[in-house]
Amino acid sequence: MLMRTDPFRDFDRLTQQLFGTATRPVGMPMDAYRSGDEFVVHFDLPGVDPESIDLDVERNVLTVQAERAWPGPENAERLMAERPTGRFSRQLFLGDTLDAERIDASYDAGVLTLRIPVAEQAKPRKIQISGGGGRKEIAG
Repeated sequence: MLMRTDPFRDFDRLTQQLFGTATRPVGMPMDAYRSGDEFVVHFDLPGVDPESIDLDVERNVLTVQAERAWPGPENAERLMAERPTGRFSRQLFLGDTLDAERIDASYDAGVLTLRIPVAEQAKPRKIQISGGGGRKEIAG
């Protein structure tokens, strides 16, 4: 199972509902779903150089970091700067049923896609029972 944690997300959502304002910009929105024997996660990272994306897994914690630089010249006078720039980070806690050793990552059209397979030991399997008059298979 894929678990997400962001201790301030619920607080931000509640504050936004009460006051009608966002308390902090969302730098890396994501969608996640299970499709067959894998979990798929999509992160929106428009304008991010793929070379700036770092993925690390340590003790079932997947950390995604990316950087979006200012698109204009350094000495340019900024008239408007609404698009967030800087370093963004997001962490996902991977359940023990996922195979963190075989994560596949791709980046296309501003979307980082991770495919995380279900671990072999977590997949359903049949167990044979012997005894009595013969063998019997039971789905496990």
